[in-house]
Amino acid sequence: MNEDRVKGAVEQAKGKVKEAAGKATGDEKLKRSGQADQVAGKIQNTVGGVKDAVKDAQDRTEDRH
Repeated sequence: MNEDRVKGAVEQAKGKVKEAAGKATGDEKLKRSGQADQVAGKIQNTVGGVKDAVKDAQDRTEDRH
């Protein structure tokens, strides 16, 4: 698991907390900010997954040669 996946998961968790706080306090801006953080975290996590898949493919190719 690479750093992007970890950072993405942290960003998603932070976003969930902000969204919940925004809902609880009626702060629409905070709620939307939390939702945006969650999306950013999901994207970063996906990028990390792609990087992991590319590295795994490279490793398998190197093992064959």
